[in-house]
Amino acid sequence: MTTQDYSARISQLIQDNEAAIGAEWMAQLEALTVRTNVVSKDQLLRHCQQFLTVFAGATRSGELQNVEHRSWDEVRDLLDDISTTRAKSGSTPSETATFIFSLKQPLFAQLRSAFADDAEGLADASWIVSTLLDKLGLYTIEVFQRARDQVIVRQQQELLELSTPVVKLWDGILALPLIGTLDSARTQVVMENVLQKIVDTGASIAIIDITGVPTVDTLVAQHLMKTIAAARLMGADCIISGIRPQIAQTIVHLGVNLEDVTTKATLADAFVLALARTGASVISKD
Repeated sequence: MTTQDYSARISQLIQDNEAAIGAEWMAQLEALTVRTNVVSKDQLLRHCQQFLTVFAGATRSGELQNVEHRSWDEVRDLLDDISTTRAKSGSTPSETATFIFSLKQPLFAQLRSAFADDAEGLADASWIVSTLLDKLGLYTIEVFQRARDQVIVRQQQELLELSTPVVKLWDGILALPLIGTLDSARTQVVMENVLQKIVDTGASIAIIDITGVPTVDTLVAQHLMKTIAAARLMGADCIISGIRPQIAQTIVHLGVNLEDVTTKATLADAFVLALARTGASVISKD
């Protein structure tokens, strides 16, 4: 029996027994304790029905060795959608791949019945189906991982934006309190946020407070200087506050040139200086 013959027979077998295969497949998935809070039973049933339909159509093409062939486009598109949805809803790679691997037993049961008098044909057909489902199961893991990586990257970007708030302290005065380690990615977000806020508010002074930055090395100092230079190009001056004794010593030892940058020990001192530069002051009622 040729590959094309197996393709036609497997495809027809799925079409003729779709209801029975689908019912046993659902039973297999439920027995594997698929979490209902991640995938509802109705959604799972719909995915099973959709997959059996497109899987039967794809096997009819005769391309049983190459799931990247265009005849498998519908199957891959469906698995893309299922894997991506599960990655975003909190499922695991193994749960996602199990959706495909659990189809083996229902299909093998039908193959045993269809090839009852042909042991060699049963072995060949079982191998073809097993190899196909293995490839598709691995494909779901690849798609799942890509989708999960995209979610992680997006969450990291959101955390970067949340961890670099630009606060308006007074008319024309902005403050950017930094907490944690500065790296290239975070510095880029800092720079973008500061520049955008300068444009939005027309501020003339931006206070960069590094009280919460644990260490300052050459790279961090370079990042700060780039941010200050960019702000100056936008017409705003910068004041660095929160330079602790240990950080001051580190900056001196590193030989970082901060002569052109105004620095203050505390955010309060920097704010008083910024008020003076804008012609304002804070007066006690007493």
